[in-house]
Amino acid sequence: MSSKELNVAIVGTGIFASQAHLPNIEKVEGLKPYSAFNRTKSKAEKFAELAKIDKSKVADSLEEIFQDENVDIVDALLPVQTNVEIVKMAIKHNKPLMFEKPIAANLKQAKEIVELSNSTKLPISILEQWSYFSVIDTLKNDILPKIGDVIAFTHNATGAFNEANKYASTAWRMNPEHIGGYLSDGGVHQLALLTGVLGEVDTISAQTKQVRKESGTVDTLFSTLKLQNGIIGNFTYTSALGATDKSTSLTIYGTNGSVVYDWSPSLPKPTITYQTGSSSQTASDKTVIEVNEVNAIQEEFKNFELAVSKNDKNLVGVKPATAFHHLAIIGAALDSAANNGDSIKVERV
Repeated sequence: MSSKELNVAIVGTGIFASQAHLPNIEKVEGLKPYSAFNRTKSKAEKFAELAKIDKSKVADSLEEIFQDENVDIVDALLPVQTNVEIVKMAIKHNKPLMFEKPIAANLKQAKEIVELSNSTKLPISILEQWSYFSVIDTLKNDILPKIGDVIAFTHNATGAFNEANKYASTAWRMNPEHIGGYLSDGGVHQLALLTGVLGEVDTISAQTKQVRKESGTVDTLFSTLKLQNGIIGNFTYTSALGATDKSTSLTIYGTNGSVVYDWSPSLPKPTITYQTGSSSQTASDKTVIEVNEVNAIQEEFKNFELAVSKNDKNLVGVKPATAFHHLAIIGAALDSAANNGDSIKVERV
């Protein structure tokens, strides 16, 4: 906890700011909603009323937000193609910055953000909240050692198109300027979990389709991955299908057993199911563990409060280089699909 409350400026005051960011900022000791900005000022004023922010702290411009010496943290929820400029602005005014994923609209911009971050001691965090799920450490440290050397995996995240999705009709999703559109918007979360548990991706061979015009671009990805540590596997991601149950699971196969992490919405709680044994003859009974998962959005705000209060960018949970890798996997998948499924090496920084 910091010695004083850190004043948070919220930039971009739409649905997610009101329904996800604000409630969690208010729950984190050491953080206080302080000011707000939106290109449509009336929306910022409505948000300020909800957040109990003084009307005088509804800014007329981004510059006004960054020039306010009382602002300790900028929390940005802006169109992804503006992320490079807001990082530059944060560094210019020495304001710790957290901003929504994906890191950038394309890999060139993402690489620039990594370079900018490397040039400063300023804490900069990309809000990929799945990176904060407690199950990552549980799987990696407690369960995987039980199943021997990891050989392969299957990551499946599939579901039916939801016409009532409150985020689906937003202009930036229907007309995406960021590579992959829906695939990178949600896919970086899936990849944060996968790579957090098993390690970074080396190559990918992929096929994509656009199933829904509402997606604006491709929205379905089936692929084969090889990780840098030699683990191989399949990665599937889409919510554009016809009627089917939404399924989200990660199955990991080892030399001495296997584990399934299932966080499908139909379950009362996410579950880890594992069994050990080097063959069918030596297989143990299955052990099932219910996961009491953390509020990952709250955890990322807690993490950033700590990094800022300690003035230590190394404490940031999702650094730009990490977020670059997740977007680079999507970029390589798109390149592979455009080349008839060729194996493509994931770009590094």
